[in-house]
Amino acid sequence: MQINVTFDLTPEEFRRLLGLPDVQAFQTELFDQMMEKMKAGEDGYDPLSLYQPLFNNGLNAMTEFQKMVMAMMTAGQKQS
Repeated sequence: MQINVTFDLTPEEFRRLLGLPDVQAFQTELFDQMMEKMKAGEDGYDPLSLYQPLFNNGLNAMTEFQKMVMAMMTAGQKQS
């Protein structure tokens, strides 16, 4: 027997359903600040430095998730 369930949700509705925060205002503010600094031509300004902590944490989170999934997949196997 197969059961298929289809949900027709917008991204906004899906975000709210999962209880995720609305970060659109934060992203807009961050982008505006980046554009302002880029237009002003600040010396030594590196846009990548704003996102570097996010990249590091995001990659670490993905690695930890992969380790967790691998541990769950191998948990039922008998050890020799």
